[in-house]
Amino acid sequence: MRLKGKVAVITGSTSGIGKASIKRFAEEGAKVVVWGTRNEDVDAVTSEIASTGAEVLGVVANVVKPEEVNAAIGKIIDQFGRIDILVNNAGITADAQLVKMTEDQFDNVIAVNLKGVYNCGQAAAKIMAEQGSGVIINVSSVVGIYGNFGQTNYAATKFGVIGMTKTWAKELGRKGVRVNAVAPGFIVTEMTAKMPEKVLDIMKGKSPLNSLGEPSDIANAFLYLASDEAKFVTGTVLSVDGGAVL
Repeated sequence: MRLKGKVAVITGSTSGIGKASIKRFAEEGAKVVVWGTRNEDVDAVTSEIASTGAEVLGVVANVVKPEEVNAAIGKIIDQFGRIDILVNNAGITADAQLVKMTEDQFDNVIAVNLKGVYNCGQAAAKIMAEQGSGVIINVSSVVGIYGNFGQTNYAATKFGVIGMTKTWAKELGRKGVRVNAVAPGFIVTEMTAKMPEKVLDIMKGKSPLNSLGEPSDIANAFLYLASDEAKFVTGTVLSVDGGAVL
């Protein structure tokens, strides 16, 4: 097992990529922390993972609020005594063209996708630095590399996540902490399931493979970066996008 005995925390792990990833980590022997904002969702995923025999803890916290993040980190330390892996996966969208975007749309996406990553990263980094080891994986996006129509706010956050990743890799490497980012392309999730077939065909057409990715494709990228197989990889952005060009 590639993560046996490791304590892995994934924010936004009650659905989509996060849920697929937390289950994959548990399969690889990690002690996992399901992190979400709704009690019922966290309880459901926690129970599902516990039924497999894996060690699991559920926490409910809004990544935007430092006091909730710190409380969640405290619970994790009380339960497991350490944090080996943090995947900053929680994120939202609120799309609109630049001239139509509201202040709330901009501020809300910045708060979750950028400040939330900062809050969780800072809290976990303090613990990892004391341990002398750890892995932080930040979730960017293909949009954070190429930009995208109607996503000024989202693109800004995902560009910003790349900047934080490279900065943290420089700061934390001497403490034994690796920091990398994954930039997913268009992935089949609950969100894409609601999109018209015409839009999905356009998304598929952006990839030379002419397909959408699966949550498991991103989970496997997280797994590689979290494992000792990537022990000499830090400060990088791994694109998992089917070769998409926007």
